[in-house]
Amino acid sequence: MWGVFVKGYIEERAMEIARYIIDNNATVRQAAKKYGISKSTVHKDITERLRQISPALAVKTRVVLDVNKSERHIRGGMATREKYLHQHHI
Repeated sequence: MWGVFVKGYIEERAMEIARYIIDNNATVRQAAKKYGISKSTVHKDITERLRQISPALAVKTRVVLDVNKSERHIRGGMATREKYLHQHHI
C-alpha cells in the first residue's frame, strides 16, 4: 500500500520540479533548495524518473539545464567578482 503512495509522490515531485525549472529557468541547485532535497535527488528525478513519466517534459527540462550548465562558468566568475568588489569596500 505505501509503495503505491510513495511512487505517486515521487512521480508528482519529479513533475513539479521539472515545471519549476522550466518556469523559472532554475538550476538544479535552486530546485534542490526550493524543495528541500539534495541536488542528486533533483538530478535523478529529472534525468531518470521524469523520462519514464513524461518524456516531453524531460526534454524541455533538459534544454533549460543544458543552457544553465553552459553558462555556469559565467555565473561563477560574476560571483567571484562580486565577492572581491565587496571586500574592497570594507
